Amino acid sequence: MALPVETFFLDPEAQGTLQQQIQQMIAQGILSGRFQQGEKLPSTRRLASHLGVSRITVTIAYTELLANDYLVSKGRSGYFVSENAPTPPFFPPTHAAQDAVDWTRAIGQRFSGGATLTKPQDWAKFKYPFVYGQADPTLFDHANWRLCALQALGQRDFNALTTDYFDRDDPQLIEFIARHTLPRRGISAQPGQILITLGAQNALWLTTQVLLTQRRRAALEDPCYPALRDILSQSRCHVAPVRVDQDGLPPDAIPPETDVIFTTPSHQCPTNATMPMERRRALLDRARALDAIIVEDDYEFEMSFLKSPSPALKSLDRDGRVIYVGSFSKSLFPGLRLGYLVGSEPFIKEARALRASVLRHPPGHIQRTTAYFLSLGHYDALIRRMGAALQERRRVMEEAMAEHHLQISGRGYFGGSSFWMRAPDHVNTDDLARKLQSKGVLIEAGRPFFADLPQPANYYRLAYSSIPTGAIPKGVELIAQGIAALR
Repeated sequence: MALPVETFFLDPEAQGTLQQQIQQMIAQGILSGRFQQGEKLPSTRRLASHLGVSRITVTIAYTELLANDYLVSKGRSGYFVSENAPTPPFFPPTHAAQDAVDWTRAIGQRFSGGATLTKPQDWAKFKYPFVYGQADPTLFDHANWRLCALQALGQRDFNALTTDYFDRDDPQLIEFIARHTLPRRGISAQPGQILITLGAQNALWLTTQVLLTQRRRAALEDPCYPALRDILSQSRCHVAPVRVDQDGLPPDAIPPETDVIFTTPSHQCPTNATMPMERRRALLDRARALDAIIVEDDYEFEMSFLKSPSPALKSLDRDGRVIYVGSFSKSLFPGLRLGYLVGSEPFIKEARALRASVLRHPPGHIQRTTAYFLSLGHYDALIRRMGAALQERRRVMEEAMAEHHLQISGRGYFGGSSFWMRAPDHVNTDDLARKLQSKGVLIEAGRPFFADLPQPANYYRLAYSSIPTGAIPKGVELIAQGIAALR
């Protein structure tokens, strides 16, 4: 493929004839490193048309560059940058320009500095990656996903690929969610009550922006998903952390004058507690008494491989006060970034308008590919395969932790993909995580999950979604040794 003709232009203030200007333009491109050895130049006809000059002018310029060994001609293939062309000169790095902007004053609102969870970009290279939320390529059905993506690229689905939906979504994906996904959680919803989002985190952000202001109060679980606290802080609402217990969020502890309640009843993040039915009803009663909205983040319900999952909180809602957040990113692969919101139409209308003003809609091709993957049964097969693999990894992990006397603080009774762990009180798991990295072990320190100060420093999370079964016993042994060394 030839270099794009659009990268060639004549300087209106350049000196010399047109032929000399073209020679200089190409020579400078080579000397600056923009044109690499072996790259093909545009044809004389095309470059002449682009520059608005005669073809003979370009031909003479190319001939001069051939003579000086900047270019070579390969018969009918065209002109190429010569392998013997001068290489770009090396210039020592210049000092960075001094920024004259006072960014401490220019930045009106800060979004960095939150208690985010971080993991090395090369986490997959570690031998013992007990990291949460990452895809295991050995379990994913790459072949069928590829076929679905190719099907979505076909002529039949051309409109789904190229259409600007504006504030709408792929009707096939919406239909599948309404007719298949939500009924499994006991939820009945119309298409106008469903909105596709760029993952659950985007769904939580949209919800926060629509429901909360500086004068309103949000109650959230403590510990909780750290990014949710950051999202709430961006809305500048009043935040009330509520410490969870073995059954999740205690309704009686939710403070008065709360406007929105955020909860993860199926698998509490990060303790994995599942909220019993009695408490779910009590939470709905508490929200009704406060006239509050509940935002239910129903993540990992597909990973209930030990027993059938409890009905979603949304399925018990008779007042329309529960907003449901779901995601395909955890069960398919995190890079998919596809989730959905389910709620009353007045709420979805505002969330849809906000999404349209920020990003229009998630890419049509991704939506259609996912719709095919779901509707053709590949998703259900993947969930069964993942469930069997995770159940075996969980069994091996429980045995290894019992052997090495590691304390489990929270485990999902229905399944899930992680354990919430507690180290002895004197152990700082931030230090533990750093020391274990040198041994090829990755764990997640628990401090960022907590809101209240001082944050407990001796909790940590161990996930088994990405680590091979055979690596688990040795990895757990190294964790136990690392804790013992911090006496």
